[in-house]
Amino acid sequence: MAKTSEKSSEADLSGLHIWLVLWKASRAVEAQAHRSIARFGMVMSDFGVLEALLHRGPLSAKQLGEKVLLTSGSMTAAVDRLAARGLVRREDDIHDRRACIVQLTTAGRRLIEGAFAQHRSEMEEALENFPLEDRKTLLPLLRRLGRVAEAGEVKKRASSAMVMQASDSRPGARRSSR
Repeated sequence: MAKTSEKSSEADLSGLHIWLVLWKASRAVEAQAHRSIARFGMVMSDFGVLEALLHRGPLSAKQLGEKVLLTSGSMTAAVDRLAARGLVRREDDIHDRRACIVQLTTAGRRLIEGAFAQHRSEMEEALENFPLEDRKTLLPLLRRLGRVAEAGEVKKRASSAMVMQASDSRPGARRSSR
């Protein structure tokens, strides 16, 4: 029993615990963001698309998807919703007939400028008790954590691909089509 209480007084620095704490913190901040954005009749993906267009200018649907981390199907659905509301419009890409350029309409610009300013203010209020010095420390650590996790994922994918390639090249590894 003493061992349990000793262990509970030590900080758990395991990858699992770090993920759990990060996940809970992220969910709490994200919940505030959802509430803020919902006031404007939008979901997060719509807000992300409008915000990207506001700050980056017209973009192809592919570029937009990369910026706001949406698959091509989700990107199409988001642009369809926003176009139906008159907030964005599609134009043919003069360099690629298969692609379209998405840009804000006047109504879209008005909405996202107001929504973004309000959202910025509400997110600042949500984090007002998290001092600037802590933010300065946290931000580079989160960026580094993301790069480390991403590099690990890339390494695992490359390793899996090599294993698959090696198993396909072994004699007798081919499957019959019969």
